[in-house]
Formats: sequence, C-alpha cells, structure tokens
Amino acid sequence: MSFFSFGQSAEIDVVLTDAETRKKAEHKTEDGKKDKYFLFYDGETVAGKVNVTLKNPGKRLEHQGIKIEFVGQIELYYDRGNHHEFVSLVKDLARPGELTQSQTFDFEFTHVEKPYESYTGQNVKLRYFLRATVSRRLNDISKEMDIVVHTLSTYPELNSSIKMEVGIEDCLHIEFEYNKSKYHLKDVIVGKIYFLLVRIKIKHMEIDIIKRETTGTGPSVYHENDTIAKYEIMDGAPVRGESIPIRLFLAGYEMTPTMRDINKKFSVRYYLNLVLIDEEERRYFKQQEITLWRKGDVVRKSMSSQATIGAQRFEGSVSSESALEKAAREDSA
Repeated sequence: MSFFSFGQSAEIDVVLTDAETRKKAEHKTEDGKKDKYFLFYDGETVAGKVNVTLKNPGKRLEHQGIKIEFVGQIELYYDRGNHHEFVSLVKDLARPGELTQSQTFDFEFTHVEKPYESYTGQNVKLRYFLRATVSRRLNDISKEMDIVVHTLSTYPELNSSIKMEVGIEDCLHIEFEYNKSKYHLKDVIVGKIYFLLVRIKIKHMEIDIIKRETTGTGPSVYHENDTIAKYEIMDGAPVRGESIPIRLFLAGYEMTPTMRDINKKFSVRYYLNLVLIDEEERRYFKQQEITLWRKGDVVRKSMSSQATIGAQRFEGSVSSESALEKAAREDSA
C-alpha cells in the first residue's frame, strides 16, 4: 500500500522471518471468498522485517516515528465504527527523524497470546493482523498484514455419549444415541436410532448440523442459524423394533471449533438436529448441542514448544502428557 504526498513518499512491506517455511491456512473473507494466510498458534512468536522503500531516491522522508503493532480485534457488523481490541502490542522501530534512503527494521513479538480462533461470520469478524506505520504530520503511511490463528485442544477426558428420546403420546417413541458429545473437526459422528413405537406414517428422516452464531448482549442479541450439513437417515416408513445406524463424517464440512462467549461479544455453537417428516408434511424436531474442537495433531509431531502452549486450551482440560498418550493409543488402534 502506498500513500502519495508532497515531496517524498514511501512503500511499506511486512515480511515474516519464517515466511518460506510457515504453513498457510485457508480462511473465508467477509465477501465469502477464500484466501490463504500464514497460520499461527497461541504462544508462538511473531517476528519479521518492515521494509520502508523510498519512492523518490535522493529526497528525504521526514517522519514522526516508525512503529509496528500486533492487533487482535473483534468487529461487529452492526457496529462497524467500533473495533474491540483484545490484543494490542506496539514496537517502536525508529524515533522521529528523517530517512535519506530505503531502510529495513527488524521486529519480534515474543510468545504472543492469541486466545481466540480467527473467525469470519455473518454478523461478526475476529481477526489478527500486523500494522506497520510511518507517522507523518499530514498523512501516515501504513500497511496491514492479516494472519490466521487456530486454537488447538487436547483430547477431552470426559466425553459422555448422548442419549435422547423423541415421543408423541401413543403415536411415536424413538430413542437415539450418539457415541459422544464432543467431536474434533475431522471426527465421525456414530450413532443409532431405535423405533420403539411407530403409529405415525413417517416418510423421511434426516440429521442436520446447525451452526448458531450469537452476537450482542441484552436486548441487542442477534441469532443467525446456518445449516452446515444434511444427512438422510431413511426414506420410507420404519417399523417398530427397527434400528438405524448413523455415521456422519465431519471432515467434509466447513466448521470452526465451538466458541463460547468470546470476549463477551459473540458465540458460535453447533447442534445436531433430528428431523422427522410424516406423510402429511408435518415436521418433528429434536435438537442437541455438541462441542466441536480442533484436534492438536501438530502437538504429536515435533511442534515448537511455543505452539505447545496453544494445545493446552480446553475447558476442564487434562494434562498434555495424558492427552498425548490417549491420542497415541487411538492412532495405533
């Protein structure tokens, strides 16, 4: 990005130290497109260089200081004027003075806390970015560079199955069971549905995965429901005593980990929604919340000790040692 003014001007470029080796991740932008960004985890150091290139060699560039910021912020689309910053770090690269030639400045933000996952939703955006600024009297010269943050979790120790009943007195009695209540993003939902009493002519049955994004507080709460997946369980009438297996692979769907009360601004929750449709097109629903989390595969490979910090975040998490032992047993199974 370049800004023109009277006399001298400059271009700024931000380059990460490990740009050639650092992994990139796809992330949806506000307009629905997907771009690739450098991927970071909680606790990792963010380091690099700021290149300030003068546009008119031989002319001086007077400035009021050069700095770089690392920012984590939440933007609510219905309140676009306000950016809520939950991380804000600043490094001064140069005192007020003048540049007579193009110059490079090193920077390092050590073991940066990145508590939340990057997220772009229907009403809210959570982003992390670096912003380099050459301060000037009339117009600053600045450049922003977005990064993506993934939050890793250890294996949950307690992961009870879900058992529920759907019933209409003297007409319908169904039990369904899912193998657990917490799933990682590439997991498989395994379950069974038992028909104990069927006096309604059911013609169709499906399971939906619903994402519910909640923004705001009090009277200004907005809910957005989005159906992520539809899984047809059966097409036709079941009979009493019949059981139907469920096997739903999550890896093919675009989902984030469950996000609860992020900085008191928004939440993202996921639900399994059982839908029954009878021959008169009446619909019957039963909904159950599940917890989604990002599996810390990278921990078991020789991940840097900085990123290991990010693998310890899970509500009521177990120690990383026992979690890794469990993961290793599951992988070898």
